[in-house]
This record gives sequence, C-alpha cells and structure tokens, in this order.
Amino acid sequence: MKELPPFEIAKTRLSPLEKIGQFFMPAAFINDTEEEIQALETLIRDYGIGGICFFHSRASAATNFEGKKEVIRNEESFETLKSLIKRYQSASKYPLFIAIDAEWGLAMRIENTPQYPYAITLGAFSGKEELIYEVGKNIAQDCLAAGIHWNLSPVVDINNNPNNPVIGYRSFGDDREQVTKKALAYIKGTESLGALTSIKHFPGHGDTSVDSHLGIPVIDKSKKELLENELYPFQKIISEGIDAIMVGHLSIPALANGKDTPASISREIITDFLRGQMHFKGVVISDALNMHAVSKNYSVPGELEWLAFHAGNDILCFAEHVKEGIETIAKNSTEKQLEETFERVWKLKEKAMGNPNQDKFTKLSKSEELNRKIAKESITLYKGSEEDIEDFDQKTFCTLTFQRSKKSSSPEEILSFLTEATQEIKNEKNILLLLTPPKVKPANHFGFLKAEIDFINTLLEEKNVVLYHFGNPYSLKLFDIKKSLATVLVYQDFTEFQDMATEHFLGKIKANGKLPVSLT
Repeated sequence: MKELPPFEIAKTRLSPLEKIGQFFMPAAFINDTEEEIQALETLIRDYGIGGICFFHSRASAATNFEGKKEVIRNEESFETLKSLIKRYQSASKYPLFIAIDAEWGLAMRIENTPQYPYAITLGAFSGKEELIYEVGKNIAQDCLAAGIHWNLSPVVDINNNPNNPVIGYRSFGDDREQVTKKALAYIKGTESLGALTSIKHFPGHGDTSVDSHLGIPVIDKSKKELLENELYPFQKIISEGIDAIMVGHLSIPALANGKDTPASISREIITDFLRGQMHFKGVVISDALNMHAVSKNYSVPGELEWLAFHAGNDILCFAEHVKEGIETIAKNSTEKQLEETFERVWKLKEKAMGNPNQDKFTKLSKSEELNRKIAKESITLYKGSEEDIEDFDQKTFCTLTFQRSKKSSSPEEILSFLTEATQEIKNEKNILLLLTPPKVKPANHFGFLKAEIDFINTLLEEKNVVLYHFGNPYSLKLFDIKKSLATVLVYQDFTEFQDMATEHFLGKIKANGKLPVSLT
C-alpha cells in the first residue's frame, strides 16, 4: 500500500476532484459477490474515494432491508474482512480510511469475533469506569487486528424515550452525567491504542419514537432544553477532545431557525451551530446517506451528497452516488469549502495512518474475563429483595427456560412448546423463569409472539415467579412485572452473564447494578 503524503505535499499534489473523492465513504460488505467486490475496487480506482465503511451484508438492518432479505452467516467473516481490506487498500492510490460500527465490538457486524456488552449494560453500574475503558481498548485491538482505523462509536444519545425504536440498548442511559462519563471512558480506552472514534448521533437521537433508517424523527424541544440535556454530552466531550462527530438524520427546528430540515443536511445545525456555537473543530461525518429519513426524498443522484457536504459534513458515509456526488460538489462548492474540508479530512487520515499500533495487533482480544467482571457489576435486582429470592430457593420450584435457539423457531414450534410448558407447570406453585427475548430491538414485540406474552403474563398472575431476564430490559414493558415475586436484570445472554445469574440466585453475590433508564 502506498504511503500517505504529508498534508503540505498532498494539498498541492491532489487535484480538486481527487480532494473531493477523499470526502466519500461508500459501504463495503463482508458477504459481497466477486462482481460486487470488483465494482467497489473500480470505484476506488476511478474516483479516489477516501474511505470505506464495512457492513455485514446488503440484507442487514443498516441497509434498510432487515426482514426482507435473508442474512447469510459467514463463519469466516473475520478472515474475509481482512482479505477484503487488503484488496481495497491495494486498489487505492492513497491509503483508505477503514471504518466500522463496532459499538459493542466487531461482533456488531462480523460473526465469530469478540462481543462486549451493550451500552445499556455498561450503564447499569456506578463507578468502575476502568471496565468501560478496557472495553474500548479491547474493541480497538480487534479493529486494528483487522486493519480498521475508525470505530464509529460510542453512542452518546441520552435515551429518555422508552419507546425509542433504534437507540435504546445502544445508549448508556437516561442521565446526562452518566452518559458523558461512560462515553469518555470508552473513548479514552479506544484512543489508548490510537484507534479513531466518533460520537453519535448529533444533536441527540434519544428522545425519538421514529427509526431514522425508515423515517425522519422530529424533536420539538427548545434550544435551552436541548443544551441542558441532549447536547450536554456532545459539548462536554468536545471540550475534552474528540476525533469526529456523526450527525444524525433528525429534524430539530429549534437549532435550524425553525426549519424542519434534517440535521445531517442542515447548514444551520452543522456549520452555524456545531462549528460556530459549540466550537467543534474536528471532522464531521454524516450518518449513512442511504437511510430512508433522507434518501427517499432526493431522487436526483448527487443531490443528497451535495446537500450533506454543503451543510458541513466532511465525510459522506454510505454515499450511494459517488460519481454524481463528486461532480455536483465540484460544480457547486467554493474553493474555500473544499480546502477547509480537505484539510480536516487529511489531517485525521494522517493521524490514523501514523498510528504506531496499526500493525502491532494480529490476534483478537479475549472477552471472557472482562465480560465476567462487567456481569458481576451490572446485575440488577429490579423487583423484590435478596431475601425473597433466598426464601424462594428453599422451596420446591420448577425452572422454565424461554430461550430460542439461534435459528428462529416456527410459530408452530413455539405454540407446541407453550402447550407442553402449560402441562408441565400445571401443578407447580413456584416458577423460576429464565427469559431471553428473541430480539434485542423492540420491533414486533422484541420477537415475542402474542401467545408467549400472554403465557408469561398468566404465569405472573397465577404463580410465584422469580424472573431472571437476559436481554434488552425495555422488553419488560410487555409483562406485568409488578406481579413477580422478584425480577433480576442480567442484560446479556452471554455465558459469563448466565454464570453470574446462577451465582446471584444461589446467594453467592449481591446485585449491585441499577437500571440506567426508565421503563415508563
């Protein structure tokens, strides 16, 4: 791979079109066909794009096709990722930025790689920020081992809307101080190995009930309210120093002179407010430009790319119209715009390519010990008392496990299970219920069938139930938890978390965690 020329040389060597190419970060996919891989190589060669952002497949959620196409599992994803990165770097005249969303590890996009707890789990304990620092550091190691420079994380949205369909478990919680503190620990851990970060989704995606992959959320709050809450983590982290900020597809009229233009294409929000009033000097990256909140409104190829650039984005993530975008930006932009953006992008690229740790790591991190420590700190007694569980353990009880296999069960199989379970517990009074929601996202009742929800609520009504919950705690809103004898939040279904749940039930450890969000 060719070396990156220093900025002073690059700014004279690159033509205006080559400079514009550096602003583009189209998507790359682990499971692409050879034809699709070659098409991206051609794009890199012909238009000198600055970077690529990796996703799992063209059928994944981030590409707006979740549930419409089958997601193919690739057991060799990590090796495929490394191989593709080498191919794409070889096709590029200058080193590419390689980015990925790895909020809870490469496992967010890549099978058979280390997975760390969701942000909501990390938000469930007070203090112990060193554990979050280690999460950031370990994820950075995994990124570097793959050849990735840039983890587009962490999320610093304050999730103060329990009906949020897309943030939820990805947020550290609903308290601005805790979100800020934990995000900084994650960032510093990542930066300790020289990997880049990006906080998101500016100006704050927490108080929405619309998924911006599909539509445009509107946050109708005053500027004062936003400064006191949603914008607080962004401002604090800007003052500490941060590589980049990702701007979300959110309509926030109070920051856009009353306009309902999405933040990602609003010059008032990015250039005037984020840069002008919040004094952010780093790189601004758009949220994925294929997302329907913006993409469905601009049918002319290149128009959306221009609007995002003109608003103040330096990097256009998941740009789908590279050729037309470069042409439109070249036609409409001023020399000052181009040079200022190029300087920010190139200097961040110099930082990434100059990382002395970039080639140091060849192996993936070990997640088990750290996950075990986090499990112990985060386990939360949400309802009831330790004494209630201890007394329950002394009685005769029946254990009922709700955990779907990795392959989704058919409705017929689920209904058959419910019929068998009904007979099994018919004469039982005390039930230890181990509940893992089928999905982490809230769409379609977290994957629960209505029959399952009804069954569990009947159980809570008629039996003495101690419930251990291994998943997104927002799914508890489906159930009448107040009728349980005790409810314990474990947050994850990893083996380490299951082990800690067992130790808690047996009275070997206490539950020291606290739910970091409100369920009502």
